[in-house]
Amino acid sequence: MTPHRDAPKPPPELWDRPEMAKALAERDMGQVLKIYQQWTGAPQTQLARMIGVGQPTISGIMQGKRRVETLALFERFASGLEIPPGRLGLADPNQTIAPAQPTFTLPKVPTARPRVENTVDFLSTLWHADLDQPNEQAAPDPTMWPEAALDWLLHTGPRAPRQPSSGRRVGVPDIAAVQATTAMFAGLDNRYGGGHARHGLISFLSGDVATLLRGRYDAATGERLFSTVAESMLLAGWMAYDAGTHGLAQRYLVQALHLAEYANDRRLAGSVLSAMSHQATFLGDFHQAACLARTAVVGTKDVATATMTAQFHAMEARAHAGNRDAAACDASLSAAEAAFSRRNPGDDPEWIAYFDEAELSAEFGHCFRDLGRAAGARAWAGRSVEASSDGTFARSDFFAAMVLADAHLDHGDPEPACTVALQALTIGEQLKSARCAQYVTEFRGRLAKVGRASIARRFTEQAAGHRLWQRHDLTPDRGLRSRSPRR
Repeated sequence: MTPHRDAPKPPPELWDRPEMAKALAERDMGQVLKIYQQWTGAPQTQLARMIGVGQPTISGIMQGKRRVETLALFERFASGLEIPPGRLGLADPNQTIAPAQPTFTLPKVPTARPRVENTVDFLSTLWHADLDQPNEQAAPDPTMWPEAALDWLLHTGPRAPRQPSSGRRVGVPDIAAVQATTAMFAGLDNRYGGGHARHGLISFLSGDVATLLRGRYDAATGERLFSTVAESMLLAGWMAYDAGTHGLAQRYLVQALHLAEYANDRRLAGSVLSAMSHQATFLGDFHQAACLARTAVVGTKDVATATMTAQFHAMEARAHAGNRDAAACDASLSAAEAAFSRRNPGDDPEWIAYFDEAELSAEFGHCFRDLGRAAGARAWAGRSVEASSDGTFARSDFFAAMVLADAHLDHGDPEPACTVALQALTIGEQLKSARCAQYVTEFRGRLAKVGRASIARRFTEQAAGHRLWQRHDLTPDRGLRSRSPRR
C-alpha cells in the first residue's frame, strides 16, 4: 500500500521505542495504531487511506473490537505505515523485500457514471498499463467498492446512447468467439491458478476484444457483446485477485459491473458484486464485503436464480464470519441453505454452474473455521473434500483441504491435519496463486502452536519438497487461460 502523499512521517526511532516494539512483537495492531497516532497526529480517516481499509475498520481495531489476523492485512499495515516487515515477522532477515511503492500508477477510475465510449477508452488504458508492468502492485481503493455498488443499485434509467462508429461490423460469430476464448482461459485458471496465464487473457482483451467494442453493432448485438465482455472482465478480475494484484483486480471488477449494466444483465452484475465481496473479505474489509454481498442479494431479488442467491448469501456469511459476528453469519448461512434447496441447475447461467453441493459445503467450512467452531468446520470441509473433483477445479479442492487441515488443528488433532495438508500441497504443485500461498502461511501459524512435537517435525520434513511450502514464486506467467471460475 502506498502511503497517502500527505501522510505524516513518524520519527525514525518510533519502531525502536519499547512500547512500539512490544506492540509489534505481539502483533497488537490496535496498540500500534494508537502509538502511531500519538506520535504523528494522523486522524483515523488518514490512517484508513494509508492502509487501504475503511475508517470503521480502523476504529474497530483501535477500540479492540476487531483484531488483525490475516497475512494480507498485516502486510497492508506494514506497507501503509512503513513498518519494517521483520518487526511483524513478515520476512526472513536474508530476504529481499520488494519496494512497497509501485513504479507505475493505474489510470484513475472515473467517479461519474461513464458513457460506453469512456468505458472502452478506460479499459484500453488499463489493459495496456497491466501489460506494460505485469509484475507491479497497485493498492486497492476502499472507496471504490461502495461507490460502484451504490451507483449500480440506484441506477434505473438507460445509459447515454453510444455514438455511431465507423469500425468493423460486429456479429454473433464474433461474440461466440469471445465466449469460447474466455471459457478456455477460465478452464486454465481453475486448474492452474490466477498467476498461470493471466496476461494471455489481458492480451486477448486489449487486442481482439477492444476492436469489437469499438466496432459497429445494433442495440441487441451491443447488449450481447457487453454481457460477454463483462464475463471476460469478471474473469480478469478474479485472476488478478488470485495472483495478488489487488488494485488491478478491483478496477477490472468495477469495469465488469459497468459492462453488465450496459448489457442490462443484472444477474451478471450481481455475480460481479459477489466477487468484489470475496476480495474485500480476503483483504480484511469485512464491513464492505458484507455490504457488497447484500447489494447483490437486494439488487437481483427479482431475477437471480436460487443458486445465485445462495452464493450471494454465502459471501455475506463469509464477511460476517471474518468480522466474528456469529449471529449474522448463521442467518446468512441459513438463507444460503434455504435458497440452495430450491435450486434447479437448468435455470442457471453457465458462469454460476460451479456452485454445487461441494462448493456450498466449503463455504460453511470457511465460516465455521473463522468463527472458531472447529467441529463444524471439520464436518463441512470434510464433505467438500470428499466431493472433490477430477482436477478441473484444483484450486477449490486445495482450499477445501486446507480449511479441513486448519479445522483439525483447531480441534487439537495434528495428525489428520498434517495428512490433509500434505494432500493439499500435492494438489498445489500446479497452482500459481497468491491466495493458495496465504492459506499455507496461515496453516504454518496454526502448526506453530503444536511446537516441536514429532508430528509437526515429520510434517515439516515431508512438506519441504512442495513448492507452496517453500518460498513461493508467484510471478505471473505471460502465457495462456476460462470456464466458469470455481472459487
